[in-house]
Amino acid sequence: MGEINIPRDHQNALAVIDTNELNRLIENAIREERSGDLHRLPLASCGPYVARQLHHFEQALTKHCQAKAPRKCAETENTLRRAGSDLSFAVEAMKRRMETEQKEGQLFYVDDQIVPPYHFDSRLSVRVSYRWRRAVDDEWTSGSITFVHEVDLRPDYTMPVPKRKPSAAKQEQDRQTKLYETWQHLMRGALYSVRDYFREGGDGDKIPQTFQATVDSHTRGLNNYSTRFWRQPA
Repeated sequence: MGEINIPRDHQNALAVIDTNELNRLIENAIREERSGDLHRLPLASCGPYVARQLHHFEQALTKHCQAKAPRKCAETENTLRRAGSDLSFAVEAMKRRMETEQKEGQLFYVDDQIVPPYHFDSRLSVRVSYRWRRAVDDEWTSGSITFVHEVDLRPDYTMPVPKRKPSAAKQEQDRQTKLYETWQHLMRGALYSVRDYFREGGDGDKIPQTFQATVDSHTRGLNNYSTRFWRQPA
């Protein structure tokens, strides 16, 4: 699954699923206590959200088939029906999301295929590329914005001090882990910010080439608003 875009192969799988047929096959699986016909649909290829709900449904079906006592059978059937509803909801939600992406894709597209650097230093950056146009008859305009963030690596004195000082290698490993996690936060925030800017009707010509992410005044780190490049400073 892409960070903000549904991959093409997942879209293809979602497109061929008829939700009425899906609901009928779920009901058949519950009634017949087997999921055979359900596998005619490419549910496992619809992305991790749908695949996870399919797995939960199959687990619930197995437990229901194994139940013997009437009370246990009633409990497992309720769980199974909830799992079936969750599976149906997941497919419908992903189909709605796909429709939204396809509609928005007529006016803008944000590339979410961003590869992390091999090694991190305290100055992090994420470059987000996009294309946009004001109307479907206009030519596409391509652009990009680079988000930068200087990570505060000062010790957190609220945390207990380890009894033994870690080795230099362990300290560097911990440092790289923290920087990678911060980079992921920056990357996700950058992608969602550019997408939301266009989604709210923003003008692509007004997107800056670079933006210094704002930091939380309390944590000294990133928050949900750090990459909102169009927000006016307070």
